[in-house]
Amino acid sequence: MTALIAGLIAAAFVLGVPIALPAAAAAAPAPTAVIDYLPINDEISLRRMIQSPPNPKATVLLLHGFPETLYAWQAVSANLSRDYEVHAFDWPGFGLSSRPTGFGYAPRDYAHILRAYIGKAGIDRSRLVIYATDIGALPALLAAIDDPEIARRIIVGDFAPFDRPKFMQDRLEALKSPETNEQIRSAFNEASEEILANAMRRGLSIEEQFEVSPAYRADMEAGWFNGSMTSADAFARYYSAFTRDQQRFEANLAQLKTPVSVVWGDKDIYIDKAMGAEFAERTDAPFFVLPGIGHYPHLQDPSRTATEIRAALR
Repeated sequence: MTALIAGLIAAAFVLGVPIALPAAAAAAPAPTAVIDYLPINDEISLRRMIQSPPNPKATVLLLHGFPETLYAWQAVSANLSRDYEVHAFDWPGFGLSSRPTGFGYAPRDYAHILRAYIGKAGIDRSRLVIYATDIGALPALLAAIDDPEIARRIIVGDFAPFDRPKFMQDRLEALKSPETNEQIRSAFNEASEEILANAMRRGLSIEEQFEVSPAYRADMEAGWFNGSMTSADAFARYYSAFTRDQQRFEANLAQLKTPVSVVWGDKDIYIDKAMGAEFAERTDAPFFVLPGIGHYPHLQDPSRTATEIRAALR
């Protein structure tokens, strides 16, 4: 076995990604993912993953949701990185990124983190596509309100841009209320094992359900309990200011000038696709509903997610 192939196997093991090694692999290996930390300010460093070919055509930034970490993007990144430079990072409060007690963890705060990351990472925004799901989507759009040239295009899905309780799961809506936020936060922490095992396949039939890699599951668990603040704590703080930031976004919707696409899992039980339909209609954005797909398209069908991103880059 050559040193090159051995290196590929080692990289795949670190990321928990299955890897095939045909005879041609030594001539055209998949790009190796590099995981390191990028300081954002005196309090926050973000764990990030970068995967890139020698001469990337453009850049893709992938923004995860709850209860995820950057490992959620392993398969999508492996697909895209043969042509594009791919970035992903753990939001503060998730994975192995910092989680200072004085940070706000609201969508507006995450929007500031996103803009800082793009600047500090030296990403050419004219060649950037952002794909953001769940808790990552509203921050990306808030950042675009403040800076319309933040990216060439933003793809969003399976999130709640507007304050529409009838389109949201009851427990998520309860997190938005000061009267019930603490109760739901505590319940999420008590049920961490069950959430990490089942949250990503709820609403799917037995035939549609899927597994994530052991490395990814272990990373989510390590990230949940990383320090004195759990990922459920960060999630509860995110939602405690969610209504405010939803209303701010809707009030400034006319200022959204960055091109947007909307992609939604048809079987999302957390946030109804009607939310995506309204957002797409009001922003004149293309809207793609994915049949048989739940709340986590990038995990359930990563090749389809990569195809959507490639289409945006074209």
